[in-house]
Amino acid sequence: MVQRIIRLLNKEFGNTNQAALLLGLFSLFSQILGLFRDRALAHYIGPGQTLDIYYASFRIPDFIFVSIASLFAVTAVLPLLSEKLGHSVDGELNKSSHESRSFFSNTFNFFFLVMLVISIFSYLILPKIAHIIAPGFDSDSILKVVNVSRIMLLSPIFLGLSNLFGSITQLYKKFFLFSLSPIFYNVGIIIGVIFLYPKFGINGLAFGVVLGACLHFLIQLPIAFTHKFLPKISFYFNYVEIKKLLIMSLPRTLGLSMYNITILVLVALASLVASGSISIFNFAFNLQTVPTMIIGLSYAIATFPSLTRLFTLNDIKKFVDQIGSASRQIIFWSLPIVFLFIVLRAQIVRVILGSGNFSWDHTRLVAAMLAVFSFSVLPQSLNTLLVRAFYASGRTWRPLFINLFSTVFTVCFAFLALYLVKIFPQISIFINSSLRIENIIGTNILLLALGYSIGIIINFFLLWYFFQKDFKQHIVKGYISSTFIKSLTASFAIGAVTYFFLGVFDNIFNLDKFFGILFQGLFSGLIGIISGLITLWLLKSEELAQLIDTVKSKFWKAHVVAPSQEEL
Repeated sequence: MVQRIIRLLNKEFGNTNQAALLLGLFSLFSQILGLFRDRALAHYIGPGQTLDIYYASFRIPDFIFVSIASLFAVTAVLPLLSEKLGHSVDGELNKSSHESRSFFSNTFNFFFLVMLVISIFSYLILPKIAHIIAPGFDSDSILKVVNVSRIMLLSPIFLGLSNLFGSITQLYKKFFLFSLSPIFYNVGIIIGVIFLYPKFGINGLAFGVVLGACLHFLIQLPIAFTHKFLPKISFYFNYVEIKKLLIMSLPRTLGLSMYNITILVLVALASLVASGSISIFNFAFNLQTVPTMIIGLSYAIATFPSLTRLFTLNDIKKFVDQIGSASRQIIFWSLPIVFLFIVLRAQIVRVILGSGNFSWDHTRLVAAMLAVFSFSVLPQSLNTLLVRAFYASGRTWRPLFINLFSTVFTVCFAFLALYLVKIFPQISIFINSSLRIENIIGTNILLLALGYSIGIIINFFLLWYFFQKDFKQHIVKGYISSTFIKSLTASFAIGAVTYFFLGVFDNIFNLDKFFGILFQGLFSGLIGIISGLITLWLLKSEELAQLIDTVKSKFWKAHVVAPSQEEL
């Protein structure tokens, strides 16, 4: 049993579908833990000032992580590390490269020093900037935000180190081990909610976040140790290497920072709507990220090493084909989920979050926000892939300017929308009536979700436009549109059938009970999915056939997969 686990931890996956499916399965498990984490927060605390403080306290540590730690992220370090490590004649990685280990140590030491300085500086200035994060908070709540944020400042250090060591894990395609990191992160947070919060109050939640970040980092160490990539501490820096890394990663980091600024502004605006609005926003936001993390990010992570190598080898045709294949898979999985999320939104929210201090009004409001967020699921998943495609091809500045535009749009839309509903309350009445959330306090929070979704959709269309413009001579016309039409048709079938059976089971199950709501949504959704599979089979979906082949291949029992010379 122990040997099997060790073999699985060290297994190398060279096939993109196998790697993506493996990452997707573990991402699913991680997201399930994340949902359990949110349920614990909803049950023990519930939407209100305490939970608003907890979520607001994430903003500065998160901003440090994306603006500083992402300079040394996998997508930046992996190409340079792969280049320095080199390849032998048979395509295997040259594990004896001293240059690559020196580069990794240099990067580690510089990163750790920078993060330490930034964290200390942030610790000192937090009392001066906390009111910007949540302008709607009173002075006591602001003080709590400062204290909790200071504890959480340890998390970007550990998460940044995890990302840095994750480049080694991905370099050797140890996707199984890489996929365990977010699971351990959520385990730490859950420990904080269940065991530390009752003893230490809101500070206990922060301790749980730090614990999760530490576990996220520690799981990456075995591969670095196995391949002798543990860094040597030194105060001498090779600034030529650091400069090359920073120049390469700066556009992506700025893009991520803009995205984080968008969330920061939306959270700040949410604090002005009503008490508990930040919590409502985060609950709905976390639910809509589940399919993006499971599908979009899994394919993006699994595809990125191959994209980097293919572009380095100047095999542009295979590079574009890889993007097209991954895009089709993302569309195939994401569209049905969007329709299911919209139709089953109330059942999803009530089953996952509906206990303890989470009321029926909270359920209705989060469900409405989830429906609005759901429209961004597909473009959001494709964005994760397209950004990596631009990054692998060296076009790092293009996503930056696109992110800048969508960030400005989202922020302006949010401010304008909140201003307009005060002048024209009919807008709010129409939205509330459409989503069935009349007579609930804080419904203007929906406008923030709407602005976010529209911004993501604009971001996707711009990324896709420029991708087609850059690689149009290698793109096969109709290659992706065929998948989109078939998946959209099947998704309509899924949505219609699911909605119909919700009414059927409404008369069978007791919807005042947990299991009644669970079974109503579960059985309706399963019947809807079956109808979608039949539709895809009748339409002769290639992605459905590939899914069947992937499952039949028993990828979890596969031997070590060595990439061929063509794949490299």
